Amino acid sequence: MANEKIVLVTGANKGIGFGIAKHLGLSGWKVVITARDEQRAENAIAQLKSEGIDVLGWVNIELKDLEGIERAAKEIGERFPELTLLVNNAGIPGDMSVNSENTKLSDIRETLDVNFVGTWALTKALVPLIAQNSGRIANITVPSEISPYWHPLAYVASKAAQNALMGVMAIEFQQSNTPIEIFSVHPGPTTTDLNGNMSLPGFHDIETVGQKFAELINDGKSHQGEFIELYPIVKE
Repeated sequence: MANEKIVLVTGANKGIGFGIAKHLGLSGWKVVITARDEQRAENAIAQLKSEGIDVLGWVNIELKDLEGIERAAKEIGERFPELTLLVNNAGIPGDMSVNSENTKLSDIRETLDVNFVGTWALTKALVPLIAQNSGRIANITVPSEISPYWHPLAYVASKAAQNALMGVMAIEFQQSNTPIEIFSVHPGPTTTDLNGNMSLPGFHDIETVGQKFAELINDGKSHQGEFIELYPIVKE
């Protein structure tokens, strides 16, 4: 088991990823963030450091770029060999303004490529390192069950695929005695850039979600194969 608690949070330069990186950092984790843009990464790191977070650095990851993911995974293994927690948070919303019959195939493909294929590729590339450190993988996602209130097809389909990935991997890790725990976390309705900073009754802010996520990670319990709702969607 690694001596240090090191977490890699994808897409942590803003939104829920930033909140997660901040609150894990405040609770004693050393933090590595990924971003697609150097300036945004550096701004986030400066902000995290000003809060007293031990940020070890950042890695450039574009989830659409599978060769880039391979390179990034190699870099992570070399720079952060004691990585014990991967938080798959990065993703794109797809076009949330259209219904399913008006959704473009290009939008479905791009959203699946980033949210499912890219997440799968990064997870797969980091499994040997995480297993070596008896670590954990947490995916930030939404329920596969369809909500009558909010159901953009491209996004929901990409996350349902991600949930299937988690469930399959959890069973396989148990069957093969691989020392990795994988689970999904649904933050619940949260005001972020992804949804145009939507704020309705029952929505939470990034700080609240980050803090609750950190409490979950630090609770000392096994969550293998679980789908955990930090704040379930409440019917208004």
